Amino acid sequence: MTRQTEAAHRAPLSRDRVLRAAVALADGIGIEALSMRRLAQELGVVPMALYKHVANKEQLLDGMVETVVGEIDPPAPGADWRSAVRQRILSARAALLGHPWAAQVIRSRSGPTPAVLAYMDSVIGMFRTGGFSVDLTHHVMHALGSRILGFTQELFDAPPDPDPQGRATIPPEAAAAYPHVTELAMAAAHDGDSVVGRGCDDQFEFEFALDLLLDGFERLHRQGWTSGPAGRPVPGGDLAPGP
Repeated sequence: MTRQTEAAHRAPLSRDRVLRAAVALADGIGIEALSMRRLAQELGVVPMALYKHVANKEQLLDGMVETVVGEIDPPAPGADWRSAVRQRILSARAALLGHPWAAQVIRSRSGPTPAVLAYMDSVIGMFRTGGFSVDLTHHVMHALGSRILGFTQELFDAPPDPDPQGRATIPPEAAAAYPHVTELAMAAAHDGDSVVGRGCDDQFEFEFALDLLLDGFERLHRQGWTSGPAGRPVPGGDLAPGP
């Protein structure tokens, strides 16, 4: 292992090597602990050597996003728009789950990086190739939001910590005041590792919501839906159920 590390340190430094090392380091120590100095130590170089490849920490983070987005599988050839979009988004989710810091960094960017733009362009192209109008595609992308990159943000933190049997513990006065919230909180055993609420299966909940959205997009597409003036939906026939 030591010989492999020494050999890696002797390998020529390149932008790709710097970015991949930064991604691996962030995976190991967390994005907050990542610094140019720490990365230089990992690569066995002086910090100034990094600046030939990334001008500063912000450019490093942009490049790390590019590296992670590059792990997303390409579109499946010949797939219908729904299957293609679903596969692409779930692949994006897998890529970001492999790097728990990536969603945070993507949200922190002042704008999309070229790789993110290319990915978005690809997804938009799937809807357009599937026959979606520019108008409907515009609203579809708003509806998907961050889900296009495989992550979502819950409104609030997870419910109270569970008891040893895995059920949420809710004070009696709160249970009486908020019976419907309590009913849902008590409906399942809870797991603190879940983003969407202890006990919820993150992957299931993500795919459940994604499939609901895709079903809705398909229905609106079949109905020839269009938005009205100032982007407001046209009432009446455009949303009327089919025969």
